[in-house]
Amino acid sequence: MTVYDAIVLAGGAARRLGGADKPGIRVGGRALLDRVLAACAGASTAVVVGGRRPTVRTVTWTREEPQGGGPLAALGAGVRHTEAEWVVVLSADLPFLGPSTVGALLAAAGDGTGDGALCTDRDGRDQPLVAVYRGESLRRELALLATEHGDLSGLPLRLLTNELDLVRVEADPLASFDCDTWEDIASARARIREHGTVLDEWITAVKTELGIELDVDTDVLLDLARDAAHGVARPAAPLTTFLVGYAAAKASADSDGQEAVAEAARKATALALRWADENETQ
Repeated sequence: MTVYDAIVLAGGAARRLGGADKPGIRVGGRALLDRVLAACAGASTAVVVGGRRPTVRTVTWTREEPQGGGPLAALGAGVRHTEAEWVVVLSADLPFLGPSTVGALLAAAGDGTGDGALCTDRDGRDQPLVAVYRGESLRRELALLATEHGDLSGLPLRLLTNELDLVRVEADPLASFDCDTWEDIASARARIREHGTVLDEWITAVKTELGIELDVDTDVLLDLARDAAHGVARPAAPLTTFLVGYAAAKASADSDGQEAVAEAARKATALALRWADENETQ
């Protein structure tokens, strides 16, 4: 596993959102910042450049000088708190960014001798805030730019990326979808409620809210709920899944949590099927 630190840029005036606190806006019940922090959960150190707020994980806070000085100034502030060879750099408004994209960037960067890797969107445009940079290269170029221009405030990101040897990674088209307007927020909220993703989104939100780190086999639990509802009675479905969770929690003190859930679900499913068999034989 590649060791890396992460910098999340969570400042900016959010003018197109009327000055709203963009990192704190919720999509699928989770703040945008928390969604991005979950995508880089493997970071040894996560640095957030922006105003302090409650977060799902422990982070190091810092601010760019001057505040509102732009992404390069924010990177300059954040990189001072990193030590790993690789630094993942992300903006805090990426609702669909996932660990798989971060992993793809790290793999692409680690395969070569260059300065890192960045995502490109569906139109082939570089996304320098969905990227991983070699820490040494990032510090060097930021220092050179600060010397050349006096400071980093107001400078465009392309001045950095133009000087670095970066691999382009064509990631999931949604990975670089960012929320700049209320229309973007509405679109993101609607998309996560689509049939194919809503359960995964909901389960992730619940686990985050409850502070649970457990891989859940959704199909097993849904099958259990179906068998309980059909074989016993409809109200048995939620009650049975609750009892399975309670049993798994007790058992997991001495075993793996995922295995405990699976074993409790198998027992409850078998019981529900026995009930159904009795009804059919009457």
